[in-house]
Amino acid sequence: MDLGGLWAVAESNDERRRRLAEPDLDDSGWAAHEVPGHWRSVAELADSDGPVLYRRRFQAPAPGDGQRAFLRFHGIFYQGDVWLDGEYLGDTEGYFFPHDFEITEPLRRRPDHVLAVEVGCSRPADRRAKRNLTGVFQHWDCIDPDWNPGGLWAPVAIERTGPVRMASLKVLCREANDERAVLELEAVLDVVDPAAVTVRTVVTRESDATNQVKAEHEQEQALSAGPNTVRWRMFVQQPELWWPRRLGDQPLYRVSVDVHTAGGADGDTAGGATGDGAGGADGDATRGAVSDRREVITGLRHVRVRDFIASVNGERLFLKGANLGPTRRDLASATAADLAGDVRLAVDAGLDLLRVHAHISRPELYEAADRAGLLIWQDLPLQWGYGRIRKQAVAQARRAVELLGHHPSVAVWCGHNEPMAVDLAPGATTTPGTVARVVAAQVLPSWNKTALDRSVRRALERADGSRPVIAHSGVVPHPVWGTDTHFYYGWYHGNERDLPAALARFPVMARFVSEFGAQAVPETDDFMGASAWPELDWERLVGHYCLQKEIFDERVPPAGYATYDDWKRATQDYQADLLRHQIETLRRLKYRPTGGFCLFMLADAQPAVSWAILDHERRPKPAYLAVTEACRPVIVVADRMAAEYRPGDRLNLGVHAVSDLRVAVPGAVVDAVLEWPGGRQAWRFTGDIDADKCVRIGRLTATLPKDAGPGPLVLDLTMQWPDGRASNRYTGRISS
Repeated sequence: MDLGGLWAVAESNDERRRRLAEPDLDDSGWAAHEVPGHWRSVAELADSDGPVLYRRRFQAPAPGDGQRAFLRFHGIFYQGDVWLDGEYLGDTEGYFFPHDFEITEPLRRRPDHVLAVEVGCSRPADRRAKRNLTGVFQHWDCIDPDWNPGGLWAPVAIERTGPVRMASLKVLCREANDERAVLELEAVLDVVDPAAVTVRTVVTRESDATNQVKAEHEQEQALSAGPNTVRWRMFVQQPELWWPRRLGDQPLYRVSVDVHTAGGADGDTAGGATGDGAGGADGDATRGAVSDRREVITGLRHVRVRDFIASVNGERLFLKGANLGPTRRDLASATAADLAGDVRLAVDAGLDLLRVHAHISRPELYEAADRAGLLIWQDLPLQWGYGRIRKQAVAQARRAVELLGHHPSVAVWCGHNEPMAVDLAPGATTTPGTVARVVAAQVLPSWNKTALDRSVRRALERADGSRPVIAHSGVVPHPVWGTDTHFYYGWYHGNERDLPAALARFPVMARFVSEFGAQAVPETDDFMGASAWPELDWERLVGHYCLQKEIFDERVPPAGYATYDDWKRATQDYQADLLRHQIETLRRLKYRPTGGFCLFMLADAQPAVSWAILDHERRPKPAYLAVTEACRPVIVVADRMAAEYRPGDRLNLGVHAVSDLRVAVPGAVVDAVLEWPGGRQAWRFTGDIDADKCVRIGRLTATLPKDAGPGPLVLDLTMQWPDGRASNRYTGRISS
């Protein structure tokens, strides 16, 4: 029974809070709010940080004999206290997983009911020691810090079961090869009185209309009163393996688990069957009636990561990825089409991986990734500094595995993004004090890195032994807590051309670069106030739209452009050039030592001047095309030319081919042409390109004539082979 629709809502105060649960409270003067949703969508609450009081009246039939009823909140941002008919049911914490309360007896007492919830999503008092595990939604430099995600953002429903309820089901693929796949299952079965049940599991191909059984398992189980954790394994012989999109197809399997009570098939049964927790009426004389049922869609594959080099089903894969923030900052408004659209746009750009950055998204995102063969690096909603929240973080880590563990696309767990207790906000710049604090947070021990993150990592490893676990992201390599790296050469530090030298100097930093990029003005820019150029409202853009003005003044200074459109295009060109060349650098280091990359980032969650290559309306910046070109399966690249040369200078450029194809490229022909005003030089190379390799083609050496005039210097590369073609262009300039 869906309890969505219009609820009465009002900002909490002492008087309203005292009377919230009273069934006869007159709430006719409260605002109307559509649930699911965020309270900021209500005009009267558009600036509220809560807490907010919710009330809904409904009628429901009483559960029959042997039936139980449960109230399920699929998502509360972030904490809740719940009453039904004036009776307190309990509290909740955690936004991304369901919260359940048994309401069997209240539904039997009367047909008319009042559900009341106080929802809190408090603003962090100290953003270096946060208490809410809301990740990027409440502390990020890509979402307006004034935003509050609070509310009943996901469906609210009443679910009915028989006497035994399956409170949760976790399904993991522990191993898989051509011979067999091993599924590990864990269910929590809840019963009021001790009982004996039969747990039956059936595995079928999702696309098989005949429902031919691929594997089945049945076991008798004695249950004591209360929750009982039951674990079992299943074996699927000669499975069809799930592959990332570049390696193969994505066959999916349906895993259905029924809990049968003792007795004949005509015994008490649960009400209408659904795919998520409601029981069905089928059964047979030996098993008894179905008391509850759950099913998930999964894929059979094995994932391994060693030194940040990933393999799936034994096949090595260089990961080309992007960070993905929330599809919408008001996550309730993201449609299934929106979420699937982000997956499609990543695939269209040639990416293999999305890092779901410091949040957990809606189920539709993971379902779309499963079907598209797009891998997911899944962060928990931990971003920057936290207070003493270890117990809650560990509990939520387990819930994340329970919620997402069956998705074959989810390849890596990551506990915490940048566990530095620093107060960063949109528009934050690299002042000496900020730089010092960030450096200290990287290299020195801290409670976040060494206590919180260690506990979260252990919790993830114990809950899910089928996937690699990274304690945290963005901590420089260190024997105890170092992991992947975040390199913002050309934005926060250095020159955008400095990345190759830095990685050559410190190869361990090149294992996996999971953030890099630059901000650029988006195509959808009506919020910019361009008509006021050059006197834009910089303070508003910095405070609410994420623009980092002081860094733009250094990298692409607005003062250097006569028109807004000229400056906008310059920011976009700078971002595109930086991403293209840095991706080429990382691809040239393929497996030696780089296992892949994740650029920052794919798309905006709100109107913003950010690092995204797609804006909040999903209109691409030029960087989207640049990334697409740099991520093609086969590319030909050269050492980058200097920005400027003088007549008589000597060029010495290495040329490489990078192939992600699983087969060799035979008979490749590479042509290189260097042109300057009044002259040119050409080279040709031939040979084979090995499968899944970066291959050195040769070197281009040339001396510019002493009488070469000023003007552009252009290097064109073309590689052709029987089945394809790749090209590239590099530009510099000859000065006078």
